[in-house]
Amino acid sequence: MFVGKIVGSLWATRKDEKLNGLKFLVVEPTLSDPKTTASLVIAADCIGAGEGDLVMVTTGSSARVSLNKPDIPVDMVVTAIIDKVDYQTD
Repeated sequence: MFVGKIVGSLWATRKDEKLNGLKFLVVEPTLSDPKTTASLVIAADCIGAGEGDLVMVTTGSSARVSLNKPDIPVDMVVTAIIDKVDYQTD
């Protein structure tokens, strides 16, 4: 999982039929190592997040579990809208 900010949306009129009905969001990872993380990623949304929201993104096979569709071809899903993050750096 990682934390990111929603910076946009993605529309695709032609796609795998298993993706029909899903909303796709453009996410900028924020609490991650910039050397190993893509600057922008696409995640399916199952909670109604919108542009500007700080979100938690679940990745891999766990992402499909949150959609209740184990055969859907996604590996990133927005699973929470974050109200607050507290952490300290050394």
